[in-house]
Amino acid sequence: MTRYFPVSLDLEDRPCVVLGGGALAAEKAQGLLLAGARVSVVAAEPEAGLRQAAAAGRLTLVERDYRPGDLAGAWLAIDASGSDEINAASRREAAEARVLLNVVDRAQLCDWIAPAIVRRGPLQVAVSTSGESPFLASTLRRRLERDLGAEWEPFVRLVGEVRRRLRAEGVPLPEQEAVYRGLLRSDVRRLLRDGDAEAAAALAERIVSGPRPGRVWLVGAGPGEADLLTLAAREALATADVVLHDALVNPEVLALARPRARLVDVGKRAGGQRVPQERINALLLEAAAAGEEVVRLKGGDPFVFGRGGEELAALTDAGVEVRLVPGVSSATAAATLAGIPLTLRGVASSVAFATARGRGGVSPDLAALAAAADTLVVLMALEGLAETAAALAGVLGPARPAAVVSAAGTRRQRVVRGELGTIAAASAAAALEAPATLIAGEVCAVAARVGLSEATG
Repeated sequence: MTRYFPVSLDLEDRPCVVLGGGALAAEKAQGLLLAGARVSVVAAEPEAGLRQAAAAGRLTLVERDYRPGDLAGAWLAIDASGSDEINAASRREAAEARVLLNVVDRAQLCDWIAPAIVRRGPLQVAVSTSGESPFLASTLRRRLERDLGAEWEPFVRLVGEVRRRLRAEGVPLPEQEAVYRGLLRSDVRRLLRDGDAEAAAALAERIVSGPRPGRVWLVGAGPGEADLLTLAAREALATADVVLHDALVNPEVLALARPRARLVDVGKRAGGQRVPQERINALLLEAAAAGEEVVRLKGGDPFVFGRGGEELAALTDAGVEVRLVPGVSSATAAATLAGIPLTLRGVASSVAFATARGRGGVSPDLAALAAAADTLVVLMALEGLAETAAALAGVLGPARPAAVVSAAGTRRQRVVRGELGTIAAASAAAALEAPATLIAGEVCAVAARVGLSEATG
């Protein structure tokens, strides 16, 4: 619970007063000016920017210390003087005159507090910690500054124009929302970011004028936790109508989907039934044909042992628009998160990747791969680990360093280290869970020697 109520005020032509002449006071005055307020600044020693703004007629500058009565007639006031004496005096006057006052960094003296704001024209995103930590609010604002590029200003204005048009035409609200979602999902923002406003407007017109065909995103969900997801993947999930996901995708990742999106589990768990690939392809095509925004969410990267290539072929053959979003694959992430460098100068200059079970359950020729590369990474290695390790030991020797990383990139991640001759028994004793990745090579021993064996526990 907080005592502050977030609200956006119309300050157009409202008289507002700022006390203080430093950089902070100038920043506060600028914020009020951007909102269209009539700003007066009272300061004995105003900084250069305030003098320039006054000379340009943008604000009124009173070059002296604060005096009681300076807040008379003000709608809002900000005390950025940094003076305890002025803070106390302005607080008394504001209470008597019923002027809403903000005393910078003195929450106990404030009637209102100013959030950290990201401005993109009419778009304003405010971040507040209710006075608990302005530093944290500013930090979050900087993150938003990075995420919300300059293209958001013209995009918001364009959506505003579309909204006024649809309302004037009497378009029902559900149909309006469908248009807005179409604009948000489209390439309009990318075109604006690239400076092609004409193409952006043309695309927006096509979206407004008629139904948009469905589209499928093949998205990599990364190896585990939601913080390993790419920004592009998050954006695709946020606008999805339906998400077809693998069984092992983290629930925290699925929670990032649009609240009204349908979540369809099409994955396979160990020992369970799976949805045939042909059926998955059909579901993708059906949803796209219905004009839906579809996300096919795959663990890791969709094109690394994920059958994403088959889905891409089926969709493109049917003329469906496809967008590709790569993900962090456990093929590399498992080693990194365990502190094992797959390549290392003087130790390993080549690496091979394989899955323990190929098409139809037939194992690939892991021995040949192991002989050809300094480091071998085997995905989905837990089932049949003893046989896999034995086959590799026959080529590389039972003393070759090895490691198994279980549930890489999740809070359940565990790492078992050893040698090819002992790694299967050690993993069984540790009761590791799937999915698990086997890594074989001298880099496993190097990682242990330099103190990385405790990197993940």
